[in-house]
Amino acid sequence: MNSKNIYEIDLDQNQANFAHLTPLSFIERCSSVYPQKVSLIHGDKKYTWAETYKRCCLLASALLKMGIGKGDTVAFMGANTPETFEGHFGVPMTGAVLNALNVRLDAKAIAFILEHAETKVLFTDREFSGTIKAVLELVPQELTVIDIDDPSFSGGELLGSEDYEAFIAKGDGDYRCFQIEDEWQAISLNYTSGTTGDPKGVVFHHRGAYLNAISNNLCWDMTAHPIYLWTLPMFHCNGWCFPWGLAAAAGTSVCLRHVRDAAILDAMKKYHVSHFCGAPVVLNTIINAD
Repeated sequence: MNSKNIYEIDLDQNQANFAHLTPLSFIERCSSVYPQKVSLIHGDKKYTWAETYKRCCLLASALLKMGIGKGDTVAFMGANTPETFEGHFGVPMTGAVLNALNVRLDAKAIAFILEHAETKVLFTDREFSGTIKAVLELVPQELTVIDIDDPSFSGGELLGSEDYEAFIAKGDGDYRCFQIEDEWQAISLNYTSGTTGDPKGVVFHHRGAYLNAISNNLCWDMTAHPIYLWTLPMFHCNGWCFPWGLAAAAGTSVCLRHVRDAAILDAMKKYHVSHFCGAPVVLNTIINAD
């Protein structure tokens, strides 16, 4: 009997037969196959997948121009808005790692996270400027702070050197998605909250994010252009990987800054929402709405 395994001869991995798994491939494909499908709705704003992909590429390019790259941490202190969604693609396109911060934490906890993660850039929504102002007095390292100036929120302060739109305008319009070197490469960093002691960091890799997103779509039957309402915070385990899964399914994200019964019900009726995530407290809010 021949002891050689004929299927192991000259069948090593190469560019022709192997691709690293990454959810960045979802948005590349989606922007090409479904460029005019609506990707994001936020108030009066609507973006197509072609527009969202371009904005993600601009974000990535602008970050690269300031020296951000593989292994760097970029944090978002953001609400459920297009900017936070775009961060899930634009940041890892550079090889950097996204840290979506829990906006409910106090300044001490956030300062610990930013220091522990060796954060280089912080994007922050003006709604959370009170907390971030205190954070900036606590962190030892120098941070580049970029404001998310969402017109749907009028309070708070602008703390950064410039706002998000001005920042991504610096990006190269011809930039295209970063090709990862290894699917085990880190894509995001999330921290525990509400536990004893300091927050603990958990790293997601590209492969895991890809598989989790696909699993969501299969288990939730989100395979045919779902309309997803963002009641779940995007900082919560990267929105349970739904930003990436929605790109895979060419779905539409309906953004909500705040979980309010009237806003939820209005969005469900207006946009014919097919999916949303709801903890019991959210479901009770909807059930008991006037």
